[in-house]
Amino acid sequence: MMCKFDSSTPFILIARIQVKPGKVQEYLELATKTDAAVETSEPGMLHHTFDQDPENPLCFTWTEVYKNDDALLAHLSNPTVGEYLQSHSQLGDGFSIEVYGTIGDKCKATIEGTGLPVKLFVSKCGYSRV
Repeated sequence: MMCKFDSSTPFILIARIQVKPGKVQEYLELATKTDAAVETSEPGMLHHTFDQDPENPLCFTWTEVYKNDDALLAHLSNPTVGEYLQSHSQLGDGFSIEVYGTIGDKCKATIEGTGLPVKLFVSKCGYSRV
C-alpha cells in the first residue's frame, strides 16, 4: 500500500559535516550565525539543530525538518545559507546530505544541482502531523 507523499508534505534533511582540524571554533561561529538567520527568516523550517558527534569532535550534523518543498527552496535561496556553504569549503573537509521523505521533481533537481552528495530516501508508508 502506497501512501500519498509529495511536494506539499513535510520531510527531514540530515547534513553531515566534517570540519578541518583547528577550525571547529570558527565553524561553530558560522553555524550559530546561519542558525539565527534561518530562524528569523524561514517559517517553513520546523526544526533546525547543529549537533556534534560524541565520538569525533570534527564531525557535526545539521538536522532539519521542512514543512514542504517550498521551505527547502527558500532555505537554499537564503543569502546567509549561501555564505555558509561558501565558507564550508574553507573550513570543512566533507559534506553529505540525506533526505528522508518524498520531495517533488523541482526540489529534487534543485538539491541535486548544489553539487553536494545527496541520498534520497523516498517514503513508502507512514503519516505526518504538523
